[in-house]
Amino acid sequence: MLESNIRKSIRDSAKTIQTLVKLIPQIQKSINVIIKCLSEGRKVVLFGNGGSAADAQHIAAELVGRFKLERRSYPSIALTTDTSCITALANDYSFDIIFSRQCESLVEKNDVVIGISTSGNSINVKRGLETAKKKGAITIGLLGAKGGPIGKLVDIPIIINSSSTPRIQEAHRTIYHIICDEVERLMVSNERTKQ
Repeated sequence: MLESNIRKSIRDSAKTIQTLVKLIPQIQKSINVIIKCLSEGRKVVLFGNGGSAADAQHIAAELVGRFKLERRSYPSIALTTDTSCITALANDYSFDIIFSRQCESLVEKNDVVIGISTSGNSINVKRGLETAKKKGAITIGLLGAKGGPIGKLVDIPIIINSSSTPRIQEAHRTIYHIICDEVERLMVSNERTKQ
């Protein structure tokens, strides 16, 4: 029983990952807008809840640090890391505004803002993206299920066609590793060409 369950999980994960080829246009578009944003001295802002919060932090770390290549740091921030800010906003206002309030003060025109939600329904992620759009940011949604209301809101919806949270998160990690890899490779290549 245990072995068959493990095999099923591996097969289900692989099957979900294989469906990502249908999302290549959205992934390419995301790579291009992030490169344009960073090339113009703007930043990438990310947020989500739970495992998606961890993913937001993972992406920011890859951009600020490095993915594979030695290069300059790319400005990126996860709005899930400041516990004092998050708990104050949740306590004084509502958990629903923990990202929108931060976007109000930190997001600038032509930044790229990435909201992550496996359901596409997270109210605080939706409100953060709404605020980011009002400020002139380009918005990307890493989503699951049918994309929910967030899928209709963002400029670039990347929707994993699955209702399984673990499978969606595994697919999100594959996508953002591709994005980080290609953004880094193309940014380094472009900067070398200009030298």
